[in-house]
Amino acid sequence: MMNTVTASIDIDALQHNFTVVRRHAPHSKIIAVLKANAYGHGLLQVAHALAQADAYAVARVEEALVLRANAITKPILVLGGFFSAEALPLLAKHELQTTLHTWEQLALLEQASLPAPIKVWLKLDTGMNRLGLRTLELPAFIERLSHCRNVVQPFHLMTHFSQSDEQDTQATRLQIEEFNRLSAHLPGERAMANSAGILAWPASRSDWIRPGLMLYGASPFAGQLAADHDLRPVMTLTSEIIGVQEIDAGDRVGYGGTFEATGPTRVGVVACGYADGYPRHAPTGTPILVGGRRTRTLGRVSMDMLACDLSHLPEAGVGTPVTLWGDGLAADEVAAAAGTISYELFCALAPRVPVSVRGAGA
Repeated sequence: MMNTVTASIDIDALQHNFTVVRRHAPHSKIIAVLKANAYGHGLLQVAHALAQADAYAVARVEEALVLRANAITKPILVLGGFFSAEALPLLAKHELQTTLHTWEQLALLEQASLPAPIKVWLKLDTGMNRLGLRTLELPAFIERLSHCRNVVQPFHLMTHFSQSDEQDTQATRLQIEEFNRLSAHLPGERAMANSAGILAWPASRSDWIRPGLMLYGASPFAGQLAADHDLRPVMTLTSEIIGVQEIDAGDRVGYGGTFEATGPTRVGVVACGYADGYPRHAPTGTPILVGGRRTRTLGRVSMDMLACDLSHLPEAGVGTPVTLWGDGLAADEVAAAAGTISYELFCALAPRVPVSVRGAGA
């Protein structure tokens, strides 16, 4: 094999995680979130593996069109909505659902000439202050939306949580209460819960739920690993040792010499760097598995390589397999050490990294 860095996608783990979602919300319909190439896991293969989902969600119309072009007929929600009149005929033609969160979008809908009405999810701003209609705007907006001939009636309602990954704050409870208050007298179906909501906020599990991160086997909560929630890693990023250096006290490793050895140190060089999607800002001490045994990174991550400590692994040498994250090493843990989140690790997987698929559902 020409490439040493590879990503393996475990379809069995993906389908297991879907059953965990179902277990937490047995009475809700499930919108599997596939945006950003299914969080780096492969849009089409994940869509096919999650055929039990009631619908899919993507961020952009272009992603939805890829699914339709590959004979996927399941309902698809475009979370980012539309931004021009030109997008509306595509939504109608391909039976795509859209979020709605601005007066400008409403005006485009009212003015359009479409072959069929579109299913719309009205987004309510309940506290995140990113996208969505605010309380004072709602009566006038709903009056116009309810009479728009290009919208399937009744329209649906949704919101998005800003702090659902923080279980010790009241922000999510307040958002749930606000959403329920604003939507109490409206007839459409509702969606609130993301992965954190599904796992930690039962009151957010309404008609529909939108699992994303948890499907891919990572935890949305700081200080909690995926395994704490019976979630299994879907992506495993692996490589191997391509060189070994024996250095002495005072010797430094890598660009900038940010790691200085305090004694004799055996350094392994791994064929994986930030051009593969490994975070450049990961500091010395970020966990890594070499030959299945835990050790740490040393110094700065380079474009194509990183260094690790083999001082306590005398059996490791050139060709020894390395796990960057995945089976045996939670992406949550690597992300925390690097000062980021597992979402970013997954989504940053570089196009040059070959991806293989395994499992009974592959």
